[in-house]
Amino acid sequence: MDQLSFFSAEASGPRLADLAGVLCGQGQIVSFGRTAARLSVPVAEPWRAKALAAEFVCRGVHADVLRGEDGPLVRTAFRVDLIHLANAWLADEGKQPPDGFRLTGGALRLWALAAGQPNGNHYLLGVDCEAEQLADACRQLGLPAQFVGPRAGGPAVRVTGKRRLATLEELIGVPPPAAVEVWPGFRPPVPETAA
Repeated sequence: MDQLSFFSAEASGPRLADLAGVLCGQGQIVSFGRTAARLSVPVAEPWRAKALAAEFVCRGVHADVLRGEDGPLVRTAFRVDLIHLANAWLADEGKQPPDGFRLTGGALRLWALAAGQPNGNHYLLGVDCEAEQLADACRQLGLPAQFVGPRAGGPAVRVTGKRRLATLEELIGVPPPAAVEVWPGFRPPVPETAA
């Protein structure tokens, strides 16, 4: 019988703090009067928006799926319980991971849903901020990763190797049905040959 990692999304259960995962990717957070904040996540495909909205609901946060300038957008209302994310992630230079940021399986799951993509023998987690610090957060979770630039399919944090991809898959849990083909460990079916 397989044992779940203590840090996996399924072992720890959904938590509001997991929403930091979308900020690792292209998610944005804005505050209103230092009392409330709104989280928004532009995504490339409609299924990602629906999956993220469902994950937000599991964490007690309603999010609307809207049509943004460049595609689907998941956005919450301004909420008091999101101000701690804004305070942690917003700096004078813009969005950046807070000092000492610790990644969890749940946050990693949301990051993969928002910006994860297989790329050959690698898995890329798209980023738009301090990627080296996010790669360090992956390593602290027991998932060796490295930052790669545009030439290697980035900017992204890249996970490479069968064992590491298996660890990533364990940490982020079972994919929603629409995400199966972009989940770590997905193997496309081999076409049958005519006899």
